[in-house]
Order: sequence, then C-alpha cells, then structure tokens
Amino acid sequence: MSATLQIAIIVGYLILALAIGLIAYRATERTAEDFYLASRSFGTVVLIFTVFATLLSAFTFFGGPDNAYAFGPEWILVMGLMDGVIFALLWYFVGYKQWLLGQQYGYVTLGEMLGDRFGSRRLRALVAGISLFWLFPYIMLQQIGAGGALASLTDGAVPFWFGATLITVFMIIYVTLAGMRGIAWTDTLQGAFMLVMVWTALLWVLVSVDGGISTINAGLEATSPEFLALGSDFYTPSRMLTFAISIGFGVAMFPQVNQRFFAASSETVLKRSFALWPLIVVLLFVPAFLLGTWAKGLGLEANVGAGQSILPVVLNEFAPAWFAALVIAGAVAAMMSSSDSMLLSGSSYFTRDVYRPLVDDGLSQRREDLLGRIGVGVFAFLALAASIWIEEVGAFGAGSVGSLLVEIGDLAFGGFAQLTIPVLVALYWRQTTRRGIAAGILLPQLVYLAFNMLPETGIAGVRVFAGSYFGWGISIYCMLVGLVVTVGLSAVTSQAPEEKSALYFDRLRAD
Repeated sequence: MSATLQIAIIVGYLILALAIGLIAYRATERTAEDFYLASRSFGTVVLIFTVFATLLSAFTFFGGPDNAYAFGPEWILVMGLMDGVIFALLWYFVGYKQWLLGQQYGYVTLGEMLGDRFGSRRLRALVAGISLFWLFPYIMLQQIGAGGALASLTDGAVPFWFGATLITVFMIIYVTLAGMRGIAWTDTLQGAFMLVMVWTALLWVLVSVDGGISTINAGLEATSPEFLALGSDFYTPSRMLTFAISIGFGVAMFPQVNQRFFAASSETVLKRSFALWPLIVVLLFVPAFLLGTWAKGLGLEANVGAGQSILPVVLNEFAPAWFAALVIAGAVAAMMSSSDSMLLSGSSYFTRDVYRPLVDDGLSQRREDLLGRIGVGVFAFLALAASIWIEEVGAFGAGSVGSLLVEIGDLAFGGFAQLTIPVLVALYWRQTTRRGIAAGILLPQLVYLAFNMLPETGIAGVRVFAGSYFGWGISIYCMLVGLVVTVGLSAVTSQAPEEKSALYFDRLRAD
C-alpha cells in the first residue's frame, strides 16, 4: 500500500504542477524577460519561497539527515546557521547590487551584467560556460534521484529510465508553458508543504517514542555519547567553515538562485527576504537533521540497509505508511523544484549569453522567448540521456566516466563558489579591469579542476571539503587565488576603452 500511495501522490503532484503551469501560461507575456524573470514582479512570500524550494533538493531529506546520523547534529550549524547567515549576507552584498543594476539596465543574467560592464562578449560567454558546466551534472543527479526513487518504490516494476523520463517530460511541459512565474508559484506551495511536513514528522516521531526525548537521549548516551556534545573529530572548525563558506558562496552563484536576485518587485521585498532567510533555513534544517540524529539513539542500525537513507527508515518505523509516503513524495517533489529552475536558468544562460551575443545579436524578444522554451527541452533531454547512460554504466563500478560526472556534481558547490569573489570585487571596486576579472574567474576554476580531477598529479583524493591542507579544503584556497588574481592583475593593467567603469557606481537608485 505504501508504494502505491507514494506513486499516487507523486503523480498527483505532477498533475498539480502542470495545472499551475497552464494557469501561469495564460498570465505570461511572450517576452524573454517575463519567461525568465516573471517581469520582475515577485513579492516577499513568493521570492523567499522560490529561492527556498529551488535550493532544496533530495539532500535536505536524505543527505543531511544521513550526515547527522553518521557524524552527529553539528551539521545543523553548518547548513542551518552558517549557510543561512553567509548566504543572507551575500544576498545583500551581491543580490541587492544586482537588483539595482537589473532595475536600471534590464539585466536578466549574471553574464549579461558582467559583459556589459567590461565590454566583453567573451567574458559573458565564459561566465555562462562555467555555470552550465557545473549546472549540467546537478540536473542529471536530480533525474537520477527521481528515477531511482520511483524504481525503488515499485520494486523495479517502474524501471529507472521510465521514471526519470516521466518526471523529465512533465518538467519540460510545465517549465516551457509557465516559465519563471509558474515555477515560482509551485515553489511557494512546495516550500510551505516541506516546512509543514518536516515539523510534523519530527513531532510524530517524538510522540511515538515511549518516553519521548528522554528515551532518545538515553539511547544516544549509550551508543554515541559524542552526539550530545559539540566538537567531534569530524566536525573540526576548519572543516565546518570550509563546508559553510563553499556552500554559501557557491549558492550565491547558482544560476537558478542568482537569477532570482533580479526578480524582486521592490527594494523592500528584496531586503525583507534576505532578512528572513536565516530563520526559514533554520526552520527546515533543524527538524530534518534532528531526525537523523535521533535515529542513532533509537536502535535502528539493523533496519538500515547498505546505501539506504535513514529518514525513510525512521518514518517507516514510527509513522503510518500514508504519512511516510507523503514525506518521501515531498522529497521527490523537492528534486523537481530544483531541476525545473535549473532547466530554466540553464536555458537563459545559453540563449542570452552564448547564442545571442555570439550568433544572433539582433534576436527579437519573441524569438528569444521561443528559443528559450526550446532550450529547456533540449537541455533536459541531454541531461536525461546522460543520466540513463550513467545508470547503465554505473554497474561497472568506480573509475568509469559516469562516476566522474557524478563527482563533478558533488564538487559543483565549490566550482560555483569560485565565481563569487571576482563578482564581489567587480561590484564594489571601480578599478577592476577586464583582464583582472577574466583571469580571476578562469584561473581558480582551472586550479580547482586540476586538484580534484587529475589523478596523476600526486594530489589525488584532495576534494572540495577535504581537510588535506592545514585542515582547510581546496575550494577555500582557490577562492583566495581568485581574490589575489582579480585584484592584483587589475592593479597592474589598464581598463580597455570599451569598459564602463562607472556603470556599477553612478546613478544607481531604487525605484
């Protein structure tokens, strides 16, 4: 009954998303700005929940609780507090300035904003290319997760390829119909749904355990006493800060997040949203990660199979089948709420920052709108084909090209984080030059890729969050390289005649 109910809930969500897409389609203008940014019309509730739902994927429901179950509750500090605060600050220092520039000059993408300031189509394409490189495997991983979930729920009756294809087709239909407006509407419903369900799940487990929190704490004291005190060997300060900084700075440059900085309807909406952000992040992560931590004290080790996530185990043990189905279906829907925004942003980055400046600079608004909708489908099907291929070759074990692409997905936070420092320098330092920012973007990416993907360099195994260099991950060092290169090269080079050094500083105002 549980599997049938889960499938029914997921299909119901797909139909609901499609219905919202049809409604949004009727309210959507046939312009690229409306398709990609909903005509910059988001209010506070829609803006904060669309960012919220867009950022949340299966990690919130599976990866986060699994980390808390394996290593302890300090993961709440990394994601709930550190990244809530770090990203909120970047939302102000990057997002507010971007919003002002978008209001003044009509920018839709990060590459468009940088390309105009530095008078460079190549810089615009470089930013888009790097972003698409890191975005592609993230879309794939969501498809792999959704296809795998449906296959698992039906014990293989629905094969992986069919489940992944079904969800991808639904996403293409409602994204191409609704654009940013429809995605934001579904994100708002989805974000509120996730908050309610995760807190209900926490309270349900707490009430279902005989003795409540006392029993849970006694179990933790007996099996994992270090979970009751901060400062385990895994959660060293440098490792926690590496996680928090890499994720927080990476999130600010995620195309599907960064583009939303342009979409607020007013200055008040934008400022109110980033002020509320740390609170809403804590409201979600605390119950989700506490469930993983509590599982350690509830004696569920024998119920956890190899590679199985802890949250379904906890819910199956202490909640009725229909409720567990509802929460797990919400996790699958969370994957979709991330993927649809990634598809839309990926399409805009390719259409506006690669195709338009390099192929057809005279592209009309209506043709760009059409090309963007086509781009969503092409991008989604390419990712789907790669996902199905990876699932097939994954059986051959580690070392395959498929495992390398999955690893790229794991490294994407650090890859996106390398963009943040050069962008901050450009936004707040008038003397930044085209050569400085181009080198400050490109060199850290090359170093980061070399340290993480070249097994013959003698530094294999160094990863974005590994504490291999004085306890700090390589992503932090690469971010420092970006800062030094951007500032240093800008200081010794002159601005090109095409650059507009005053663009980010003169006559900026909130409407």
